[in-house]
Amino acid sequence: MADTLSICSWNINSVRARIDIVEQLLRQEAPDILCLQETKVVNEIYPTEMFKRLGYVHQVLNGQRMHHGVAIMSKVPIYEDDRFDWQANGEARHVGVRLENGVRIENVYVPAGGDVPDREVNPKFGQKLDFIERMIQWSSALDKKPTILTGDFNIAPLESDVWSHKQLLNVVSHTPIECEILARLQASNDWVDIGRHFHPAPARLYTWWSYRAKDWAESDRGRRLDHMWMTHDVADKAVSHRLVEPARSWVKPSDHIPIITEFAF
Repeated sequence: MADTLSICSWNINSVRARIDIVEQLLRQEAPDILCLQETKVVNEIYPTEMFKRLGYVHQVLNGQRMHHGVAIMSKVPIYEDDRFDWQANGEARHVGVRLENGVRIENVYVPAGGDVPDREVNPKFGQKLDFIERMIQWSSALDKKPTILTGDFNIAPLESDVWSHKQLLNVVSHTPIECEILARLQASNDWVDIGRHFHPAPARLYTWWSYRAKDWAESDRGRRLDHMWMTHDVADKAVSHRLVEPARSWVKPSDHIPIITEFAF
């Protein structure tokens, strides 16, 4: 394995609809590994050729028709394809692999949770909380395995992770119950939030802006929904973490932007 390794995570919101900007990212940033969420395509018709052409010959897909879906595309060898059903209904929301150096990469797409933060009137919100509870059970049993947990967590946990803490307190993705359960997930294996390690709060670090905004950059009503966490032994090897914010303005953009961590293994 190379001395340095870069890992990118991106909720692409349909890999086929946005294949051009995926290629733009790969040519511009050239991460060694790309973790995609919300690919929205079954494995049989995943657009594998562009990735192979650019050197991403190691591919692990967990697709689903029209919804969800995750994938890991890599220039370096990856092994041990795992798919955890944290949603407990068969949805394609996780794929995990192991690198040659033993480090695990777990790529996850946490449910958005609907619009109303009440599991009694909105079952989707309950599903989201239950999903993270299952992640906590998994995380608590990891037993010091070197691991990177990345993807779209669909929660902005800190006050500085949203454009207005006060106005978003009752908005799904920043409610106290979601922030509390994500904090329990982080504590369950003492995960290092590498974004906030390199860019401590209250630094602006948004990864998502709604499509509803007339001018997303001018209004800048962002949230930090995309994360990269890791065990301390892996975090010790991290040398940088950056966001590709210009991607939000590329042609037919996703509402999320890529996040990239570089390591010196």
